[in-house]
Amino acid sequence: MSKLVWDQVNERLYETGVDRGVVYPQVAGAYPKGAAWNGLISVTKTPSGAEPTPLYPNNHKYLNLMSVEELGFGIEAYTYPEEFAECNGEKELVTGVRIGQQKRTPFGFCYRNLIGNDTEGTAHGYVLNLIYGALASPSEETDTTVNDSPEAKTMSWDCTTTPVEVAGFEPTASMEIDSTKVDAEKLKALEAILYGSDEEEARLPLPDEVAEILGAAA
Repeated sequence: MSKLVWDQVNERLYETGVDRGVVYPQVAGAYPKGAAWNGLISVTKTPSGAEPTPLYPNNHKYLNLMSVEELGFGIEAYTYPEEFAECNGEKELVTGVRIGQQKRTPFGFCYRNLIGNDTEGTAHGYVLNLIYGALASPSEETDTTVNDSPEAKTMSWDCTTTPVEVAGFEPTASMEIDSTKVDAEKLKALEAILYGSDEEEARLPLPDEVAEILGAAA
């Protein structure tokens, strides 16, 4: 038995920032080639569903039926990689010429949040966020004149997801991997897949493969 204590040294945790964005256009249900996403500003997750519908037989509450939970998210950035163009409904007509309103390619997405604490700051660790089955919706884009307070143009996308299968669990569209809780060497092996290496293209492994990598014997 132990008494609860709040705000201990090294336990004052927080999350901040977003970096190392990678987009993986989907090919036949897999995510075989990733591209670095420069200029990433923010990623906003917007889950929906998981709402109860109560049933009342015999004048009493009997149970709650829960609706399916869905994951939506938004991306804001100053630019996007060439590989995201088809996910954004763009096709190249001839070299240097793109047309819009084309079929949008689903994609996978990866990014990091930094974990800080009271002694190490943001060097404490990070959370890897993996997203599957994403589809970007058309979004507003505004061009403005240059004036005495110039600002860089930002772009944004609202995205929906379709979950993928996970052995022994309900399907999911997202995973979060805490660097402070998983084996460092196993995480390094996973990141070599996510970010690529001199020998292999960057790719997004499906949840079962991620579990196999992080759960394998050291």
